[in-house]
Amino acid sequence: MSGLEVLSVASEIFPLIKTGGLADVTGALPLALAREGVHVTTLVPGYPAVMAALEPSEPVHRFASLMGGPARLLRGRAGALDLLVIDAPHLYDRPGNPYLQAPGVEWVDNGPRFAALAKVAADLGLGLLADYRPGVIQAHDWHAGLTPAYLHYARRKDRRLKAPPVVLSIHNLAFQGIFPAQLLDTLGLPPEALAIDGVEYWGDIGFLKAGIQFADQVTTVSPSYAAEIIGDDGGMGLGGLLKSRAKRLIGILNGIDDEVWNPETDPAISARYTAATIEQRAINKLALQARFGLRPDPEAPLFGIASRLTDQKGVDLLLGALPVLFAEGAQLIVCGQGEPRYEAAFAEAAERYPGAMGRFLGYREDLAHLLQAGADAILAPSRFEPCGLTQLCAMRYGAVPVVSRTGGLSDTIIDANTAGIARSAATGVQFAPPTQDMLEDAIRRTCALYRDPASWRRVQLNAMASDSSWRVSAAEYAALFRRLSSRSATRPANDVAAKPAPEGEPRSFAGYGVGAPDKPKATARAPSRRALARAQAASAAQRCAGET
Repeated sequence: MSGLEVLSVASEIFPLIKTGGLADVTGALPLALAREGVHVTTLVPGYPAVMAALEPSEPVHRFASLMGGPARLLRGRAGALDLLVIDAPHLYDRPGNPYLQAPGVEWVDNGPRFAALAKVAADLGLGLLADYRPGVIQAHDWHAGLTPAYLHYARRKDRRLKAPPVVLSIHNLAFQGIFPAQLLDTLGLPPEALAIDGVEYWGDIGFLKAGIQFADQVTTVSPSYAAEIIGDDGGMGLGGLLKSRAKRLIGILNGIDDEVWNPETDPAISARYTAATIEQRAINKLALQARFGLRPDPEAPLFGIASRLTDQKGVDLLLGALPVLFAEGAQLIVCGQGEPRYEAAFAEAAERYPGAMGRFLGYREDLAHLLQAGADAILAPSRFEPCGLTQLCAMRYGAVPVVSRTGGLSDTIIDANTAGIARSAATGVQFAPPTQDMLEDAIRRTCALYRDPASWRRVQLNAMASDSSWRVSAAEYAALFRRLSSRSATRPANDVAAKPAPEGEPRSFAGYGVGAPDKPKATARAPSRRALARAQAASAAQRCAGET
C-alpha cells in the first residue's frame, strides 16, 4: 500500500485544545488513517496550550508579516501527533477559549486569525517548504474554509502553480464564519473574489461558503446529514450551493477513539468493566449520584446529557419534559454550558428537584467519562445533528442513547422497538419529530425498558458490541484521499478557471433566485444571516465531550 501525505487543517485538536467534537475528530482520525497507510500532519494555531504541549520543535519558516504581524511556522510533535504550528503571538497568544474573549463575545479579529490558518495551509500546498508537500489537504469547518479559495486565486494569478486537491469537511453547517466585505484586502484576497462565484455571501465574506465553492470534495460527518443539508431547511442558507455540488458531496460517519473511550481501561471512572462484567457499571452510577448529591438509588433510571445548551441540542424540549422525567422516578444530570437563559433554567430546575437532579456548568473530560460510565441513559434530543459523538461514546460504555431521529443520530442508533429487541438489534431509543411530546414519550419508553432488566441488558450489550471506532470510516477517507490524489496527478496545471455565473445572473449571492442557494430563513433550522453570526460565536462555547 503506497503512502500518502495529508495535511489536516484545524482550529483545535484533542488533547491539546478542545471546545467540542471537532477536536475529538481531528485528534483521532490521524491515528486511524495511519493504519490505512496515510500519514497526517496537522496544521494548528499556536495557542498557549498548543505551544506548551509541543515536544522539541524546530522553526521551518518565518513570515515577515502574517495578518498583521511576524510569525513562525514550527514543526514538532505532541504525543503521537505530527504537527505544524503557526507561532503568531499577535493572533493566538491569548488565554482561555480560542474563539471568545468572554462568554458569547468573539475576538474581534477572528476573521484574520483564521484566514491566517487557511493562508498558511494554502502556502504549504503550493510548496512553502522544500521538504514537505501534501498530496491532499483536509480543511475542517469554516476556520479552514478559505484554504481552497487561496489556492484558487493563487493559481489564477500564476497558472504554472500546482496545488493538491482540497477536501472541505463540514462538522456543523450552522457555523459559517461570516465577516465584513471590508476585510477582503486584509485577508489578501483579490477584488474579483467578492463575487457570487467567489467568497461573497450576502454582501459579506463567507469562509464556509468559499470552502464549498472551491473545494475539490465536500464531506460531512454522516450520510443522513449530507442528504439533509441540500434541502431548504437543513441547508442553513447554503442548500442551493450544496445541491449544485451534490456530486462532490458525501457523508462519512464520525467515529471515536476506542482507546481513549474504553471502559475496560478508563482511568477516569470508579470501576472499570467490559461487556462480560457490565454489572460493575452500578459502582459508577453510585459514584455519579454521590458526585452530584443525588439519592443513592440503584433502582432510579439515571439520565445524563452532555451538550451545549442551545436550541439546536433541543434542551428547551428537555426542560419542558422534566415533570414527566421526574414523575417516572428518574434522575437527571446535566453537563454543559451555552445560552445564559438555559444555564439559568437548569440551575433553577436543580433547586426545584433536589436529590433528583444535578448539573455541572462547563467542561471536564474526566466528568464526561464518568457520566458515560455511570448514567443509565444518555439524552440527545437535537433538532439537527451532523453526527454526534455522545451517542457513540454512550454505546461504547453501555449507556442507552435516547436520541431524535436526525442526521448522524439516525445513522448510528437502532430503535428499541418490539422488532428491534426481538432481533437483538436495538442499541437505543429514537423519537421523531423533535418535539416535547415525542421526547416525553421516549422518556417513558426508556423508563419502561429499564424496568425490564432482560430487555435492557440486551440493548446495552448490543450497543457495546457495535463498532463505533474509526476503523470503517478511516478506510473510506483513505480511499477518498487516494482517488483525489490520483486525479490531481493528471489534472492540467492551468485547470483553474472559476465557474462564471450564468449569463444574466446577478454577481452577488444576495441576488440568487429560484434554483440557487436559499436565502437563510429566520427559523431554528435555517437561521437568518444575523442569527448565523450569533451562532458562530456560540459555536466556540466550551461544552462537554461527544458533541459535534
